[in-house]
Amino acid sequence: MHINEFDYHLPQELIAQKPADKRDCSRLMVLNRENDTIEHRHFYDILEYLLPGDCLVLNNSKVLPARLFGTKEETGAKVEFLLTKRIEGDRWETMVRPGKRLKPGDTVAFSPDFKAENLDYGKDGTRIVEFHYQGIFMERLEELGKMPLPPYIERDSDQEDKERYQTVYCKEEGSVAAPTAGLHFTEELLRKAEEKGVKIAYVTLHVGIGTFRPVKCETIEEHEMHFEEYEVSQESARLVNETKAAGGRILSVGTTSTRTLESAAVFENGQYRLKAGAGSTGIFIYPGYEFKLVDGLITNFHLPKSTLLMLISALYDREKILSAYEVAVKERYRFFSYGDAMLIV
Repeated sequence: MHINEFDYHLPQELIAQKPADKRDCSRLMVLNRENDTIEHRHFYDILEYLLPGDCLVLNNSKVLPARLFGTKEETGAKVEFLLTKRIEGDRWETMVRPGKRLKPGDTVAFSPDFKAENLDYGKDGTRIVEFHYQGIFMERLEELGKMPLPPYIERDSDQEDKERYQTVYCKEEGSVAAPTAGLHFTEELLRKAEEKGVKIAYVTLHVGIGTFRPVKCETIEEHEMHFEEYEVSQESARLVNETKAAGGRILSVGTTSTRTLESAAVFENGQYRLKAGAGSTGIFIYPGYEFKLVDGLITNFHLPKSTLLMLISALYDREKILSAYEVAVKERYRFFSYGDAMLIV
């Protein structure tokens, strides 16, 4: 398939620059695949579409305040870090801007007692650095780091982003971008869902910097996905498998939860089941893919020509998804990370 088959026109002013005043007050577009209808609701109405016996699967990865601003000790030049992956101990893979200024052996200071030494060059223009500091690393990162907002949010991150660019259920630190479909949930909504008889299962997939990288191949089948680490607990596998066995629906919250479920699915005794454990996935889901576990999806509105738009086109129908996006533009929905939500059932 050609990349242009996943393009659409989006006015710049519809790209959300700030979150909604309240998490669950975002708008919600509901796509019903049985009768091809579109409804316009608010996210707090999501409970009307959840049935007793359903299972919501959410990604509980926590976003690191991974953007750091410092100065090169040797010259005083300003340097920006974006931590992309912990290698081991205090060694990290890091994107650097401007990259040409940092050579092996150089040191960048972010405070008098929080510094990083550049050890080597990494993949795709990254650097391998080792931090030297006093105290506990994650506490110092919380103190000095800023949230790594996507490049289409054209402002500096602030204190509000440290709360709002996280889900209310985030737990496992490791992402450099939020699993944004989950940003709409409140603790009260999740509690009401459980009271209705909906199971809640959590998986972990740490979102990497590749989520911001565009598809550069004209033929999408040639695109290679970045790899991300995931983990499925025994309890979550049990909840998903019990739901499937009882005929309930698996509703994935976000594309990261979807990629985790589909990556960890195994075929046993004539049916697909979710396997507990840790792994690494570079799964690429686009039209023609047959879903193994996921029956429905809660997601945000995605960038043109993105792998995320391809994924939801695989779950429903490419032309119908693009038609729904045209409606969303006409109805002035807010797009991307801090934008509104879509439910595909």
